[in-house]
Amino acid sequence: MPAVERVLVVGAGVAGEAVAIFLADGGVQVDLIEQKQQIAGLGSGITLQGNALRVLRELGVWDEVSARGYGFNVTGIRAPDPAGTLVGEVKDARTGGPDLPAVLGMPRPDLAEILFDRALAAGVNVRLGTELRDATDEGDGVTVTFGDGSTERYDLVIGADGLHSRVRQIMGITEEPKSTGMAIWRIFTPRPASITRTDLTYGGPQYIASYCPTGENSLYAYIVEDASAANFELTNEERATLFRSLSESYHGPWDEIRQYITPDRPINYTFFETHLVDGPWNRGRLVIIGDAAHSCPPTLAQGAAQGLEDATVLAELLLAADQVDDALWQAFTARRLERAREVVDASVQLGQWLLDHNREADVPALMGRIAGIVSQPA
Repeated sequence: MPAVERVLVVGAGVAGEAVAIFLADGGVQVDLIEQKQQIAGLGSGITLQGNALRVLRELGVWDEVSARGYGFNVTGIRAPDPAGTLVGEVKDARTGGPDLPAVLGMPRPDLAEILFDRALAAGVNVRLGTELRDATDEGDGVTVTFGDGSTERYDLVIGADGLHSRVRQIMGITEEPKSTGMAIWRIFTPRPASITRTDLTYGGPQYIASYCPTGENSLYAYIVEDASAANFELTNEERATLFRSLSESYHGPWDEIRQYITPDRPINYTFFETHLVDGPWNRGRLVIIGDAAHSCPPTLAQGAAQGLEDATVLAELLLAADQVDDALWQAFTARRLERAREVVDASVQLGQWLLDHNREADVPALMGRIAGIVSQPA
């Protein structure tokens, strides 16, 4: 019998849905709550590395993800010159194994929908528009109070509720995400036929200009610049004007993308943030995973992948153990903390090199080291 019979998962993002599915498949009764009224991935698109795809295959959704995404195995490097000259091609590490693409882009809402439907099929009890107010660890269980004042008792509470986690706050953990000094503009557009992979342009007036195909007819384009809180106050029309202006310094495929940077398309602006809860991610029978436990700038595209890895490891340990005890939490910490630290530190380091305009930085070595780590299952 699993170590837990009834579990509450807080947060219906990628990590929360994944751990709920794994546990429900293992015979655990799972309630999954989400304070929003609907399941929808924020932002425009998402880049999934092979180690994320490996977990999605374990979840039984790879066929749907593959059909609705766009996979590729090579990344291009372009110069910030008037022609957007292609100066190199890098064969991406297939960190999920040789039978999966190295990288796959897809619309975030599509991934959210696929995982949501899979959770329902697994028997997860999903409660939208439900807020966690408080949780009290009673040693052999947790009593939870919801936003409407009702209470329930669970064997375990899993906080997968993102950067500003309520569960993390209840647990008394003080680490909070902090800005790295960078921010990213994103827009979702049609995919010009010439774009069949990600091309990265480093330098020019901004730090990075890039795009990722997310389907046969879609991509998301993005530009990374210095963070400015004032940009959050802009209307979408003002955002489109500014984003289009930033893009005019980049060419090649950007000359095709630029026509789609218009006010009728939502434009997302987000600060790069980072944190890591340094030490066990549980306090008694409350535990955090995903962005609640660690976050990093998307310079290595490992945010979702690390959350998925948290989910598969935690579920594996809970289903294999016969009780929730120190040995279980020690095993979880041993398998996840240092691996997540390596990814977070490397992601931040890459961003810092860009902020410092460090031309001596050995980016290929850093990326190769992380690829070697995440190529091994968590």
